[in-house]
Amino acid sequence: MPDAVEKADPLGELSLDYVEMYVEHLDASVQDWIDKYAFAIVGTSESSEHRSAALRHGRITLVLTEGVSERHPASAYVLAHGEGVADLALRTPDVRAALATAVAGGARVLRGPVVHPADRTRLTTVVGGFGDVVHTLVQRDPREGPGLPVGFVPVAVPAQAADAGSEQVELLELDHVAVCLNSGELQPTVDFYREALGFRHVFEERIVVGAQAMESKVVQSRSGTVTLTLIEPDLAHRAGQIDEFLKDHQGAGVQHLAFSSPDAVRAVRALRRRGVTFLSTPAAYYDRLGARIDLGDRIDDLRATHVLADEDHGGQLFQIFTASTHPRRTLFFEVIERQGARTFGSANIKALYEAVESERTGQRDFPR
Repeated sequence: MPDAVEKADPLGELSLDYVEMYVEHLDASVQDWIDKYAFAIVGTSESSEHRSAALRHGRITLVLTEGVSERHPASAYVLAHGEGVADLALRTPDVRAALATAVAGGARVLRGPVVHPADRTRLTTVVGGFGDVVHTLVQRDPREGPGLPVGFVPVAVPAQAADAGSEQVELLELDHVAVCLNSGELQPTVDFYREALGFRHVFEERIVVGAQAMESKVVQSRSGTVTLTLIEPDLAHRAGQIDEFLKDHQGAGVQHLAFSSPDAVRAVRALRRRGVTFLSTPAAYYDRLGARIDLGDRIDDLRATHVLADEDHGGQLFQIFTASTHPRRTLFFEVIERQGARTFGSANIKALYEAVESERTGQRDFPR
């Protein structure tokens, strides 16, 4: 008699569906993403309590939501934290099964499964994540292309979309999400993602810069498509950027989103022309870089654009961080190119910390 067919793991195919940010002024935020990052509007949604727009670039779907009523959670979120990431929506082929497994692992259910009248195959449910950030579980085939949140009205994207007349910006997908946690929350958060959502703990690093220190652990979905870099400050050391984020953000939250690109140097040049400002890197970094990594002639382009480089057993990676334009300076973005590298090398993590620290303490000599 043949063996019974093993039931599919409901968390094994979790992948990112979309990222939702709560914003203060929807129209201005939408225009900023179109003008600076070459996103295009692909859908809209509104009610008596909110206005939302779904934007897309490559395989990245970004949802911006403005609360127009005090009853909508976006209103309270912006009041407490300022604009920021509120929902990392996760795609699963079976919402009910995924929810049952997540609850058994300790997940908090914030909204039970909802069958939407407009699309009865598109179940959704919401569970708590970290701080005020939640995860909407969306029932969607993992092989299905980028979709829209339930209830959004599609918007046709013109053939000559956002980039006409300028050097093209090519962003591919969300490489990782960096999260700042309160001291003592790092290991419990790692445990939550492992036990409730089936993530794997794939990397960890302790970073000491001068009199400051932080602990970092990385968790990743078993599909390999959702990566969270979790960071907490070491309170035995002098307060630094992580402590300042937690104070200004009023708690744990997303510090930055990292967008992948096939060519970081080309992407950075195009983004700068569109008005995006990046952190600069000391010249001494590039003076020492050639002795650490074999980059050939590419080191000249890296120096000219201030892109950082690192290497692991799989290959090389290149990354750069934007200067924060957030009023509280609690959110920024990253462009990253991976040429075989799959881990988070200590040199790059330390470079991120040092770059943000110099920006936090008043550096303003940014390349244009």
